[in-house]
Amino acid sequence: MTSRDVFRSLVATRSAQIGFAILAGFALIATIGPWFVGDASDMVGVPMQPPSWAHWLGTTGQGQDVLAQTVVGAGRSLLIGFVVGVGTVVIGALIGTAAGYVGGWVDDVLVLVINIFLVMPALPLMVVIAAHVPDPSVWTIAIVMIATGWAWSARVFRAQTLSLRDRDFVYAAKVGGESGWRIVVLEIMPNMLPILASAFIGSTIYAIGAQVGLEYLGLGDVNAVTWGTNLYNAANDVSIYTGSWWTFVPTGTSIAMVGFGLAMINNAIDEIGNPRLRAEDSFVRETARARVRPGGPTPVLRRDVDKAGGDKQ
Repeated sequence: MTSRDVFRSLVATRSAQIGFAILAGFALIATIGPWFVGDASDMVGVPMQPPSWAHWLGTTGQGQDVLAQTVVGAGRSLLIGFVVGVGTVVIGALIGTAAGYVGGWVDDVLVLVINIFLVMPALPLMVVIAAHVPDPSVWTIAIVMIATGWAWSARVFRAQTLSLRDRDFVYAAKVGGESGWRIVVLEIMPNMLPILASAFIGSTIYAIGAQVGLEYLGLGDVNAVTWGTNLYNAANDVSIYTGSWWTFVPTGTSIAMVGFGLAMINNAIDEIGNPRLRAEDSFVRETARARVRPGGPTPVLRRDVDKAGGDKQ
């Protein structure tokens, strides 16, 4: 399946359309929103002021506009999420495909490294590293998340490469004199496009959640405006106990909506890359059409059962 086929199948899926619409909306807000809301660090009103016409989402405990902080924080949080997503997938794909294609002692060594990173508790390790880095920034957090998050995707890519390296098109490329890296990049990886896309979506969701979690614990740059520092400041202002819901609900809702949009796209990619899901989805649609068909006898639907089962029903 080529990249064009994957994209066409993806945009034709309802769940992917919803997910792309949500992400496009947040990307638009993150891109042009800061031009309209001004400096998110300015103290523009009375602290802990509820939503009003002057401040649509109220103010923080320092008198900063919550709408401005939510909009400005979107850009940095989404950027870090996508950067970490790309970084973890690239490292995981290179190591995983190299281990699966080369085999031998190279595979043994790389699998050992992958397993070491897999058994390490990621969140505690990120907390320890971030806590001991002087002057942490959002990019420091990104590097820490890439260093601790690539192993899962590497394991998936290795398993897929093991199933593809013995295919006829790989043997044909070898006979044609193509180098190993060229075979990996131009022959094997294009056949893993759905898995690459799904791994990127999963890594991005992980990155956004991990970044928010680390900054909520105060392990990031507390002077930067991100979704994580917004929640950190809301926690320091004991907003939950004072009933100042407007200081954390907009940020929390934004994080949930972005995660929902990415999950919808991931679900669509899973349907494209999994033939069994496509067959089941087609059967469900056929059953639904048969049930709403007016008049006449109830139709008998036939579906091929797995060859191991033998008969049809």
